[in-house]
Amino acid sequence: MSRPTLALRVSQHLTLTPQLQQSIRLLQLSTLELAQEVGQMLADNPFLEQEEGAEEAIEKIAEGQEMARVSGPSDPQEAAADVAAAEAREPADEPGLPDAPEQFEWQGEDSAPGDGESDSEPGGGLSASGPAGSGDGEADAIDLAGHHETLAEHLARQALALRLAPEERAALDFLIGSLDDDGYLDDSLEALAAGLLGEGEPDPELAEALGHRLALALALLQSLEPAGVGARGLAECLALQLRALAQAGTHDAALLQAAQALCAQPLELLARRDVRRLSQACGVSEEGARAALAFIARLEPRPGRRFADVQRQIIVPDVVVRRTGPGGQAGFAVQLNPDVLPRLRVHEQYAGALRAHRGSEGHAALQQRLQEARWFIKNVQQRFDTILRVSEAIVQRQKSFFVHGELAMRPLVLRDIADELGLHESTISRVTTAKYMATPQGTFELKYFFGSGLGTETGGNASSTAVRALIRQFIAAESPARPLSDSRIAELLKEQGIECARRTVAKYREALKIAPASLRKTL
Repeated sequence: MSRPTLALRVSQHLTLTPQLQQSIRLLQLSTLELAQEVGQMLADNPFLEQEEGAEEAIEKIAEGQEMARVSGPSDPQEAAADVAAAEAREPADEPGLPDAPEQFEWQGEDSAPGDGESDSEPGGGLSASGPAGSGDGEADAIDLAGHHETLAEHLARQALALRLAPEERAALDFLIGSLDDDGYLDDSLEALAAGLLGEGEPDPELAEALGHRLALALALLQSLEPAGVGARGLAECLALQLRALAQAGTHDAALLQAAQALCAQPLELLARRDVRRLSQACGVSEEGARAALAFIARLEPRPGRRFADVQRQIIVPDVVVRRTGPGGQAGFAVQLNPDVLPRLRVHEQYAGALRAHRGSEGHAALQQRLQEARWFIKNVQQRFDTILRVSEAIVQRQKSFFVHGELAMRPLVLRDIADELGLHESTISRVTTAKYMATPQGTFELKYFFGSGLGTETGGNASSTAVRALIRQFIAAESPARPLSDSRIAELLKEQGIECARRTVAKYREALKIAPASLRKTL
């Protein structure tokens, strides 16, 4: 029987202290998220303050005044200030409008929704002086230019011209509020009615009356502009637009009839542009099917696209790279963007008052808040120091890219930078996520400079980014009548000394959002 003994054992383990946890969390925040974190910390901790002029810089970042465009201008000073403006694409041809159902009437003599007259005619229900609610008789041009009309507002403005009973108006407003940003009605009328009736066993007569009222409201909604709004799917959206054009009488009737027949077929056939099967199923010639497909391609699959207030993707570069040398001896200077550096310090007056009242009640709690302020300042500084170190290592490794572009990109993985700087791969991953670099070639996320390598005939490696750029160049220069297949692209890459399988070419082509050869030939 063994007797209990005492033994001394020495071991090491890592403990995630609150300070270390905060350092890791700050490292993975984007610039905008860091600005919000700094603002929250300034509001919560009285011992933390910002230096003079720092508040304006934080507000500038939060408001998005310092922005850059991905793959933007070549000048890094301009790249640090440009806006990534995502403009909504307008349809090639604005479809006409179908007639309103007979049970509804338009106010005014000759007005109809979306014809541009309901805004100015008294019968349209809106003031002739400007947007609804202005009320001053003279609309400010700046206010008019800055006002963005949403899809719901556009539809509600058309509904003002209708003589509807309160119940009908409520049903129409309910459906308008149920539309998504693209103008589709995601839920069925039965589901919407069930949501209005609530839980429990509904009254059958009430449910039937509500369903009938919603069906009438849907018919009215689908008659408004833009054509296709209120559809429950893409096929119905296209059919509504074709119906509107047929009622407008502005296009060839035979072409519209063929297009309507094609839209009644499975969408997979339209997506594959299977002209032979479509022509057989619809009873039209192959030429007629091709013309109808081309006409359908001009329709708008997202009726609410032009009303969407697209949130601009604010990209604030954390690092700015500038060229310092001419020609082949070009060098690059890497520095942090001064506009994103929070200028923080400990509030000396409060800290001095705390030192003068040591031992008083609540001193320990206030001393803890003072220590938190010091930790926060240190962790923020450490965050930017790590970003700068990683950026300098990336620029040193990818110098050819900054001179010649993406075709000169070298293979680079996280482990390479981690081993060079003595950091863990997870730390490099956090640093390169949602952090951006303004360069002479444009503004890119730090992760953009990392990519796997493909073998070459000389025994070296070619970056996957450079291979994708080559594939894009090959396809851009191909003959429209004879597009390059994935196998042919693989052969062209092999002629360049790059070993790349056909499946790898297909993967890179799909990542570039390029259609296969069969569809490119049809297009």
